[in-house]
Amino acid sequence: TEPPFQNPYWDNKKEGIYVDIVTGVPLFATTDQYESGCGWPSFTKPIYPELIEELDDYKLGVHRTEVRSKTGNTHLGHVFPDGPGPDHLRYCINSASLRFIPKEKMQQEGYCFLVLHLFK
Repeated sequence: TEPPFQNPYWDNKKEGIYVDIVTGVPLFATTDQYESGCGWPSFTKPIYPELIEELDDYKLGVHRTEVRSKTGNTHLGHVFPDGPGPDHLRYCINSASLRFIPKEKMQQEGYCFLVLHLFK
């Protein structure tokens, strides 16, 4: 896990998507990103929940829910029940597990279907 407030995406203000750094699968969108104050990029939900796996994590002696990319088996971070929105979820994700694709480059990178879906 990278240090809080010392990672590239914790305060990203550009529009775009975050993809799994290993597989390129789209995971999170800036339309669901918010400033949680935790120092890591935080999201209210994944783009496609079926591409995320949630596992029990007791590594620090307390129960947490680990978030992994199903296709890449990549550790992404954790999800907590203290977020905004109707589901009150905060997906606290490590920048190191993501690659950011700005909205203006999504089409050339092969994610044009998401431009219409996410940025109306």
